[in-house]
Amino acid sequence: MSLPSVVIIVLNWNGRDDTLACLSSLDRLEYPAYSIVVVDNGSGDDSVSAIRSRFPNLTVLETGANLGYVGGNNFGIEHARTTNAEYVLLLNNDTEVAPDMLTRLVEVTEADSRIGGVGPTIYYFDQRDVVWSAGGAIDWARGNTRMLGLDEADTGQFGKTPRSVDFVTGCALLVRMSVFDQVGTLDPRFFAYYEETEWCVRASRAGFTILHVPGARMWHKISALSRDVSPIVLYYMTRNRLLFLSVIHAGWRAWAYTLFVDYLRTLLSWSVRPKWRSKREQRVVMLHAISDYFAGRGGPWSLRLG
Repeated sequence: MSLPSVVIIVLNWNGRDDTLACLSSLDRLEYPAYSIVVVDNGSGDDSVSAIRSRFPNLTVLETGANLGYVGGNNFGIEHARTTNAEYVLLLNNDTEVAPDMLTRLVEVTEADSRIGGVGPTIYYFDQRDVVWSAGGAIDWARGNTRMLGLDEADTGQFGKTPRSVDFVTGCALLVRMSVFDQVGTLDPRFFAYYEETEWCVRASRAGFTILHVPGARMWHKISALSRDVSPIVLYYMTRNRLLFLSVIHAGWRAWAYTLFVDYLRTLLSWSVRPKWRSKREQRVVMLHAISDYFAGRGGPWSLRLG
């Protein structure tokens, strides 16, 4: 019996060294029926030439522009469709995977046609046993999301059995192609952030299950501090949370909590408290993000700072 074919999509944007390391880790995968597609999102460094030189047998697709996480991955998904791939694995380029990760993810998904998407346990790269994500949860009353297991040492608390979660991070998301055919691909209005959460909600509402697979492992080169202070991350997380609430038709409580408890309180604190006078840039970004949402502006941000 032949194994189902998997296309692994690695999105690159000026990330030569991370992408090369990620591709090297994929070389060690035990699962035999996979191919890799690197989608380059208009990089300005020498990523493409370096990737082609080191891995001459890989498919490298160039979008010619930064299409964001959503556009770049959708570009890769459409390519995978032309190869008759049965599965697609969306994988961040700043990750390294365990050799058996893909085997475990495919085995779980193959067991039930109603499984829509699965993801591994993701650890911090520089803290090998500390969890960054073991799936995700949505607080429907407050309209926010969180990573399960965040910053916990892995002591076996997630067990060995795949478990249902509200969403799996797009850092590593395995999806059967037929599920994309039924529920659609990622929503381009998000550009980056919240897109995989909305997709998982869409798949769940279509009758599919989203699972975290504890025994599948990978490591992510992520710094929580840098994400918190980045203006561009703040912009997308602010705007796209509102877009997410709109798309999923969230109730009034989620809207009220988001706008008046989270957003208004944060903006007031950054405006009047002396300790947050340094947050002027973040305040401008947040206001711009809220304005863009209510003006119906999706896609990449357009704010110029400085």
